[in-house]
Amino acid sequence: MAHLLSIITFLPLVAAAVLALFLRGDSPAAQRNAKWLALLVTLATFVLSIPLLTEFDPAKGFQFVEEAEWIMGLRYKMGVDGISVLFVLLTTFLMPLVIWSAWGAEKRVKEYMIAFLVLEGLMIGVFTALDLMLFYLFFEAGLIPMFLIIGIWGGKDRIYASFKFFLYTFLGSVLMLVAMIVMYRDAGTTDIPTLMTHTFASETISLWGFRIVGGVQTLLWFAFFASFAVKLPMWPVHTWLPDAHVQAPTAGSVVLAAILLKMGGYGFLRFSLPMFPVASDLLQPLMFWLSAIAVVYTSLVALAQSDMKKLIAYSSVAHMGYVTLGIFSFNQQGLDGAIFQMLSHGFISGALFLCVGVIYDRMHTREIDAYGGLVNRMPAYALIFMFFTMANVGLPGTSGFVGEFLTLMGAFQVDTWVALVATTGVILSAAYALWLYRRITFGALVKEGLKSISDMTTREKAIFAPLVAMTLLLGVYPSLVTDITGPAVAQLNEHVKAALPQTDAAAATATH
Repeated sequence: MAHLLSIITFLPLVAAAVLALFLRGDSPAAQRNAKWLALLVTLATFVLSIPLLTEFDPAKGFQFVEEAEWIMGLRYKMGVDGISVLFVLLTTFLMPLVIWSAWGAEKRVKEYMIAFLVLEGLMIGVFTALDLMLFYLFFEAGLIPMFLIIGIWGGKDRIYASFKFFLYTFLGSVLMLVAMIVMYRDAGTTDIPTLMTHTFASETISLWGFRIVGGVQTLLWFAFFASFAVKLPMWPVHTWLPDAHVQAPTAGSVVLAAILLKMGGYGFLRFSLPMFPVASDLLQPLMFWLSAIAVVYTSLVALAQSDMKKLIAYSSVAHMGYVTLGIFSFNQQGLDGAIFQMLSHGFISGALFLCVGVIYDRMHTREIDAYGGLVNRMPAYALIFMFFTMANVGLPGTSGFVGEFLTLMGAFQVDTWVALVATTGVILSAAYALWLYRRITFGALVKEGLKSISDMTTREKAIFAPLVAMTLLLGVYPSLVTDITGPAVAQLNEHVKAALPQTDAAAATATH
């Protein structure tokens, strides 16, 4: 289909404009119409995105490419490869479930649906943009609807959380914009595929009395790192995430954890490794230890939480530590594992936040101590919550196991000590996840408010069904992902090794 990527990207944005211009009032009928339009459009977007998978050839490079003149000599260019195509499908797959999970919304429903539709279009744009400025436009514009979702429909400290989220992510991206301008001046183009093959200077330079090993590449690498590390988020620039999750409505938390965080990992794969390979190699030990510390530290912090959402938010930071560990291992297993972990985390973390939303809608509290013995009144909920708790821990047979195993296998080939430290996170994740599940689900039903609580509705069960299916499917058949990502990952890995100085390249080949 011609212009398929543009249709998928802009269909939600057009629907948002239709809602804004033609739907009037806040009556129950208007609210219902807004929800149905948003749901149908997100479903249509998902259906339209299926040919991206069925017609995709993993052996080729960028596909479904669209290109046209844009403004000021820049070009509108979109396309997907084996690294980005699955993130597009993850986004289109999850957004109908997000809209359906927000079915009980009653406050400014039209605007709520508009925010999610705009956010979907911008997130797809991030994963399909093949021009630097187009990428930056989508990447930064996505802050606005998420800022509004937290700030308008969030909890009592929503203003603080929304501004913290915005300032952290925006300030990091300012340096990225400066780096993009430098790259354009150096390479004479903003075309991402061209920049991936361009050689930026890596000779040591002096700047303000400091010797910069890796030269321009190192400076550009850090500029992009400032944005992607915050977005992922990496320790120690992760502190905005727990606040944002706690204050965001359930649907907002699902999008934030399942899709928005993945933009940071995708950025490292699309920009840092192929465009600045020498700097990436020089800074590999830094990224390894930051990742290992993130896994252990945030897992320990999760053990100390009394708020369910905060605990799962810290769990997300720990699992993203495995992602950066895999990305900077520079080998097939690590890179495949990092992509797999991001996709798996999208399903599992999204489901865990939905699990919190189910009981929050009934009891209006996220405090762990307010619950206990729910299995007596909510057996279906207890079963689904147990399944995703086990998947989050990395139980074999679920997608969570495959991602963690591959990333740790890749890391062990590079640095045994870092991998050993990171592996302790598997034990710690079992500790906090099972502790959370036991306190909420098991025990006697003694709290009066819980004695009349109702089990999951048919709608809630239907929302979880596709998430359960995907978590199991990828857990027992991981080649569904690795067959698509493998050739693109192998090409990226070869490009990085070829770009390293000969002595480093020989050492990397021996090690990897």
